[in-house]
Amino acid sequence: MRNDLGELAAFAVVAQEKSFTRAASRLGVSQSALSHMMRGLERRLGLQLLARTTRSVSPTPAGNALLADLSPALDRIEHSLAEARKQRDRPSGRIRLVTSRTAAQLVLLPKLASFTRTYPDVLLDVTASNDPVDLVSGEFDAGIQIGELIQRDMIAVRVSQDMRLICVASPNYLKKHGTPRLPGDLKDHSCIAFRFRTGVYRWEFEKGRKKLTVNPKGPLIFDDPELVIQAAILGIGIGMAMEASLVPFIEKNQLVEVLNDWSPKFPGFFLYYPSRRNQPVALAALIQTLRS
Repeated sequence: MRNDLGELAAFAVVAQEKSFTRAASRLGVSQSALSHMMRGLERRLGLQLLARTTRSVSPTPAGNALLADLSPALDRIEHSLAEARKQRDRPSGRIRLVTSRTAAQLVLLPKLASFTRTYPDVLLDVTASNDPVDLVSGEFDAGIQIGELIQRDMIAVRVSQDMRLICVASPNYLKKHGTPRLPGDLKDHSCIAFRFRTGVYRWEFEKGRKKLTVNPKGPLIFDDPELVIQAAILGIGIGMAMEASLVPFIEKNQLVEVLNDWSPKFPGFFLYYPSRRNQPVALAALIQTLRS
């Protein structure tokens, strides 16, 4: 019965206090309401659980037997509720996070050591996926992705600085094939493409009021941005990737940026989640850490 658990818990309090007055005060209900509740419970069970006099109340033998079985179960329930309240008050528990591989590298990994030290009771369960993911059907708590790939009904919090997607090639490739000066020149070059599940990413360029889109043509298509970078280092062609991922290779002269003035900045990565309602404290802690 729907009311049994609450009534059994109330019965346990009455039996422990041996007073309707004290039990009613402890439960935050009126004495008459509590007495009516106990009579209803006894009537449904067909047992007298409490012996009442004008001055006291005490469990009957049947009531004591029920209480002996009931108390451990109620203790376990109270313990479970206390643990649940801890997750509300102190960051703990599991966060299921889906993130693009580049976001994992540039946004998440640099902050993980600090996060795990500060919040040792939180378990981050991370799935790497470059494709847009439905958080609800995938049973994820949150995701990290560039803003234009996030559904409009999500709550999004920016967790990175401005970023750029840039084109790069190896010095040897540019020596052999020349350096493109305009996005249109890419038609004469081998381009290393990147593929989402929904299709190959079309390279977007912008300079002032001019906007151009290029469908990269070449010998390779990858679904992993790291492989795009490695193929460019090997001199296979021109690739496009996040500037922040390319800096170490540019500094070592393994790669050279091209079409620099056609690669504008954009707002970068956002952590997104379905609703602010009952947001887990652990997720709030992760957001704070990534934004710091």
